[in-house]
Amino acid sequence: MKTSLILFLSGIALTAAIPFSQQKRSTLLKTPGDTVNNQRSTLRIDTPDQDRFVKVNLVHGEFTEPTELAVLPNYDILVSQRRGEFLLYKNSTKKVVDAGKLNVYSKTNTEGVNAEEGLLGLALDPNFAKNQYVYAFYSPIEKSVNRLSRFKLVNDKITTATEKVILEFYSQREICCHTGGSIAFGPGGLLYVSAGDNSTPFDVPKEQYVNKGFAPLDNRDGLHQYDARRSAGNTNDLRGKILRIKVNEDGTYSIPEGNLFPKGTPKTKPEIYVMGNRNPYRISVDQKTGFLYWGEVGPDASNDDPARGPRGYDEVNQAQKAGYFGWPLFVGNNYAYHAYDYKTGTSGEAFNPAAPINNSPNNTGLTTLPPAQPAFIWYPYGASAEFPEVGTGGRTAMAGPVYYTKPGASPYPAYYNGKLLIYEWIRGWVKAVTMGPNGEYKSMEPFMGNISLAAPIDMEQGPDGKLYILEYGKGWFSKNPDAGIVRIDYLEGNRPPIVQNLNIENTSGLLPYKMTAKVEASDPDGDALTYVWSLGSGLKKTTTKPELQHTFAKAGNYAISVQVIDKNKASSKSQTVSVSAGNAQPKVDILISGNKSFYFPGKPVNYQVQVADKGAVVNKNRIYVSSSYIEGTDLAGAKLGHQEAAQTLAGKAIMLKSDCIACHKIDEKSIGPMFKLVSAKYQNKPNASEYLAGKVIKGSTGVWGEVAMPSHPTMKESDVRQITDWIMSLSAKASTAPSLPTAGKIVPPAEISKGQSVLSLKATYSDQGTASLKSLTANDAVTLRNSEINAKDIKDISEFARKDSKGDISLIFPQKAGWIKLSQIDLTDITALQLGLNNSNARYTIEIRLDSEDGKVLASTTTSNLNVPIAAVTDGKFHDVYILAKNTTENVKDRPSLKAITVRTK
Repeated sequence: MKTSLILFLSGIALTAAIPFSQQKRSTLLKTPGDTVNNQRSTLRIDTPDQDRFVKVNLVHGEFTEPTELAVLPNYDILVSQRRGEFLLYKNSTKKVVDAGKLNVYSKTNTEGVNAEEGLLGLALDPNFAKNQYVYAFYSPIEKSVNRLSRFKLVNDKITTATEKVILEFYSQREICCHTGGSIAFGPGGLLYVSAGDNSTPFDVPKEQYVNKGFAPLDNRDGLHQYDARRSAGNTNDLRGKILRIKVNEDGTYSIPEGNLFPKGTPKTKPEIYVMGNRNPYRISVDQKTGFLYWGEVGPDASNDDPARGPRGYDEVNQAQKAGYFGWPLFVGNNYAYHAYDYKTGTSGEAFNPAAPINNSPNNTGLTTLPPAQPAFIWYPYGASAEFPEVGTGGRTAMAGPVYYTKPGASPYPAYYNGKLLIYEWIRGWVKAVTMGPNGEYKSMEPFMGNISLAAPIDMEQGPDGKLYILEYGKGWFSKNPDAGIVRIDYLEGNRPPIVQNLNIENTSGLLPYKMTAKVEASDPDGDALTYVWSLGSGLKKTTTKPELQHTFAKAGNYAISVQVIDKNKASSKSQTVSVSAGNAQPKVDILISGNKSFYFPGKPVNYQVQVADKGAVVNKNRIYVSSSYIEGTDLAGAKLGHQEAAQTLAGKAIMLKSDCIACHKIDEKSIGPMFKLVSAKYQNKPNASEYLAGKVIKGSTGVWGEVAMPSHPTMKESDVRQITDWIMSLSAKASTAPSLPTAGKIVPPAEISKGQSVLSLKATYSDQGTASLKSLTANDAVTLRNSEINAKDIKDISEFARKDSKGDISLIFPQKAGWIKLSQIDLTDITALQLGLNNSNARYTIEIRLDSEDGKVLASTTTSNLNVPIAAVTDGKFHDVYILAKNTTENVKDRPSLKAITVRTK
């Protein structure tokens, strides 16, 4: 595997308004390639219809950590797996068969350290049809090396008896990370193989001065793994390189002309074509130009630091000739790191890309390195100013083929001829990169933009000219049900239906359980559709309408899905939804007496929790009730009042559309902690949801081990809060704190402090299930805002001006007339609104109206009266409240400002 399967999780927070790369460009980044941005076309290009790309699922659910694939001339597909297996997808039978196994090192003996080694990559010989040669890059169990070997595929089997070891080099074990491992052939039969820097990007334990996600340059005694200059920056070491050799028929190899160091050059390795690589996980070679491309998984610093260097970037690189591509002294567009003394914490000068120096005592190669080459494409976790098309989030750059139509096979529009295809393991996209006649970057655009991929880990153009993609699946170190092989077709004529969502009204019920399912689907060609419903246990039903009612008479958990088929038999399948027949979902309600929008200092909040569970006796010991104070956002974001369970589940829907699902599962182990463990860990923490939201947005490291979580600075805070609210709802009674009683009162403090703007009351109940039916959980929550509404929390205004004085927000009254809107609040027991105004000679008339600017008048006064009694509203509903202000003073200069509105009760 790779740091793209480990370290893309690290956090990058966008704290500077101007990126470090732009701030320091004149001093740190001036290189011959630095003007490339000015040459780029920013024109939007009309691309072929993306709806015509179709994902054809060949096989799924058969693979455990697949790494690379190779399409044979007969369309069988050979797959390598990190744990050592070769698997063969047989095109004739559509089945996967065992094709051999190597005894590989794939698991450390060191607690808390994940190995990335194993069977890392494979490729077919260009003359495979004649010689049946298969090349594999792997980590043999018996020796601490990474090895390139040649095997024969005979009768669908690879055996060690046919192995011919071509080359191998030392690799430090029992550490993490960075293996590379991709194999590709270029013109003239030249073989390229990538190798990671075999270095640890994490901080040295119990040391004061550490990497902190910047370049690992720690050369203190005994810390070799923390110094990438010993490998990637070492001209006499094959780690952190892309090698290029010519394999001879007898299994020996020769060095082609044009490698970085001529054979016989002291302190160098002649196999090196490209050096200065961190983790070049997927490589490809343009079969016409011979240009080498690779995705480089980048480092993990959270912020730019003028004393240490730039934040982390992933790269897509192009090598038209041999060269040094910067790591660990530079990253991205030759953004320079600084020398750093790990004994004193003192930073030195920035490295010079024109004359890089490797003076590490761990370096066995040349001290003066070749000039550093800038990246072809580079991007951080946050938005990229240079390449906005790549989006944001976790990052794992990969390089696919340069697409060319093949004689007699043009499966995709000629528009894509000569375009480089790049892809993202974590973000799931594929982009087509347009280049100029000399290989210069011009633009990028979505390729098969409407197709979702489950962690694409390898991509190859098959004999038919079509793309074959290996999906690792959205889970770590495991057999993922969505791991598999897909082929990408392009339909000139009929297009398959588009399935958006499968909705099941109630996903559980007592027997007989009557299920109502509806699917959202459409056909881009306007065809009539047929719906084939899979109801579990092999049962299928067909309808001509996008809905189905079915009654289950036997208890069990059933997987429901639907295949949508057009008149030409083109089809698409929905997601799968699990339903439970024989056990009904419990229902939890929190009842609040009095006002349901606000709590008041020192005034008790009376509550009662009611639980209903059809067909079962409610076990009160399984009810968990808790309360906490949290820092709210604005009135809209706080979701005041009663929250239905569906609102909490909205956070799950947002999470499933984000990159979170690539690293976490609800109740299964992955590279990140399972969500239920996160929920359990923070049940006792005040403001847990807000705290976790901050971790998601800013990034985090060290909480659950060395693996870091990336920042998500562009995610909406309201979306993140919904995700963390959902996470916190997962733990039924995980907290060690005792449950509150199911009925009682909560007395807020007499003085409301910072962080207590919202009182949250939550209740959870999990039934006992049965031996054959899983336990079902229900939640309910009520949030009450404190009675002082700060101006910063009021978003709906007209003609009022917002003033920010060092974070102190106030609303300036209008020149003539305007209004403030308080959205959807309960006015039960509210007797007055107190306006927190500053002193002003201007006079305004004030009206408080219900539901609209012209609604019922609740009060009328002037700014001379700051405590405004309002008419009683007793319907118990939530209303919009408008506060209208009209100026009655001519030529006013000193307009009043509002700092807060305090809601008063009797």
